[in-house]
Amino acid sequence: MKGTALVTGGAVRLGRAFALGLAKLGYNVAIHFHQSESAAEATVDEIRSLGVKCASFQANFSQDTDFKPMMAAVCDRLGDLTVLVNSASVYTAGSLMETTPDLFDQQFAVNLRAPYFLSKAFAKYCQSGNIINIIDNKIAFNQYQYSAYLLSKKALAELTKLAAIELAPNIRVNGIAPGVTLPLAIRSEDYIAWRIRGIPLQCQGKIDYLLQGLQYILDNDFVTGQILTIDGGESLTNIGQNAENYRGLGGETS
Repeated sequence: MKGTALVTGGAVRLGRAFALGLAKLGYNVAIHFHQSESAAEATVDEIRSLGVKCASFQANFSQDTDFKPMMAAVCDRLGDLTVLVNSASVYTAGSLMETTPDLFDQQFAVNLRAPYFLSKAFAKYCQSGNIINIIDNKIAFNQYQYSAYLLSKKALAELTKLAAIELAPNIRVNGIAPGVTLPLAIRSEDYIAWRIRGIPLQCQGKIDYLLQGLQYILDNDFVTGQILTIDGGESLTNIGQNAENYRGLGGETS
């Protein structure tokens, strides 16, 4: 029996893709959302059509820190929880000199504090299983234009390693660091082409590549504390291309 997977931020974008991928692998799926209720319910309906159980659960990671009630509710409705995918994220540009205390707190609350205490609740509530943190290939760089965001993701990568040691042997903790896969809708074709030129494999990522990485982590019982970077080799370059150092036609500011 696969059990149940909780996917935070599972209503939209990468979170939705991971939720659907887990459903296709036979997991019941709990969809966490903050404000995207209609998108969450649409994802729930799509997952149920695959023949597994699914339900949505609301939480505000900017404020909430006690996640044991969520774990209990997930188990009550969907069965034993065996997988936690920490996919919810906020992404706001801002250099050290531009970042306000509120922006700093928001980035760290959602991108680090929530996965930290969700992992703690998962470990207390579940006897065994997998925690998978969705990070970012930008952790390989020091792109100061994303100061608070990037620091929060670098810290999440370190949490992955620390938790892997503490929660072993019954719970494995790993991370996935995606590259260019689902660019924001505001990105121009020129910008995407410019990003791809900075990728050694000269192509954009696909959701399927990330799902293959997810399945590898779930299937390999001898892997823990690892960050699986799926980015076509972009993180091997020296600088990394991003919206704030793009100087294409018209430029991009966010």
